[in-house]
Amino acid sequence: MITCVYQNPNIYKIHVPLPDNPLRNLNCYVIMDNGEALIIDTGFNRIECKNALLEGLKELQIDWEKTNLFLTHLHSDHSGLAPAIMEGKPGKIYMSEEDHQYLDWILNGDRWKLFDEIYFKEGFTREQVDWLKYKNPARAFEPDRFFEAQLVADGESVTVGSYTFQFVFVPGHTPGQMCLYCPHEKLMFTADHILFDITPNITAWAGIKDSLGDYLHSLKKIRSFDMVTALPSHRANQMDVYERIEAIFHHHLQRLEETLETVHVHPYAHATKIGACLKWSMRGKTWDEFPLFQRWFAVGETMAHLDYLIERNLIEKRESDNAFSYHLKDDLESCKAKLCALWTQYK
Repeated sequence: MITCVYQNPNIYKIHVPLPDNPLRNLNCYVIMDNGEALIIDTGFNRIECKNALLEGLKELQIDWEKTNLFLTHLHSDHSGLAPAIMEGKPGKIYMSEEDHQYLDWILNGDRWKLFDEIYFKEGFTREQVDWLKYKNPARAFEPDRFFEAQLVADGESVTVGSYTFQFVFVPGHTPGQMCLYCPHEKLMFTADHILFDITPNITAWAGIKDSLGDYLHSLKKIRSFDMVTALPSHRANQMDVYERIEAIFHHHLQRLEETLETVHVHPYAHATKIGACLKWSMRGKTWDEFPLFQRWFAVGETMAHLDYLIERNLIEKRESDNAFSYHLKDDLESCKAKLCALWTQYK
């Protein structure tokens, strides 16, 4: 199913389903002008996504001789089909160097093994970790092989017909996520950096000290752009983009305060215990009833908030008996006051 979402330039949205996933679908955008096209993201490496994407591209009658692909970030629902879609095509795959290198580590290195050990130390059982090796969609539907890409940096640009688009580096959701901005139209493809009816997942990335800090800095950065139209990678945009940015800031401040309170009540707990005590949208289910792969994402986000507090000397992390644990560095009210003082940097 395709929808025209913008004119001059012509921008179409291909509805790519994400089966059995709470995100529901990927908004794959296709920019077209003067016979040229730029595809933005692909969907999971699974047949339902591939069929929907190829059918949409066929309906648009794109010219593969003049078509490139831009991957906003490495997550499998965005990059999963990249090598399959572009194989044998003359077009380029644009991607940030940071995410391209990290994807190499994922597909060719020991990144998943390292993540499995981290989650074990944070309270997952060996059985749960082993189950996730095959059932976690982030892992099960990633690209089937590594691929070459045209590496792009913050501020560089790409043209589609007569229109110029600027790459905007916004690390946090992934180590190297990028948005795409058209200054002439004041139009921003927000990728997963800004979503409008769900909050982007900010997880702890192996090798990254403070992904939440990176994300908040990137959120402040993108707020400085003049945006009239904002097109997200999932769901719809039903509110002012600047109001949404402030709402996301508020969400993370609340979550950080809630994390401090939980660590105060449960000192020396691991991230799974802490995460189980936080408020999540679980549609009436208990933590134990929540699908395991969604608990995996929730614990990853809990670790990111803990990392943020550790980097600002509000929480201390310890490792003992092959397990991680956390405790406050000061009394609860002092920690909250310090956090609020730090938060003024995002105003």
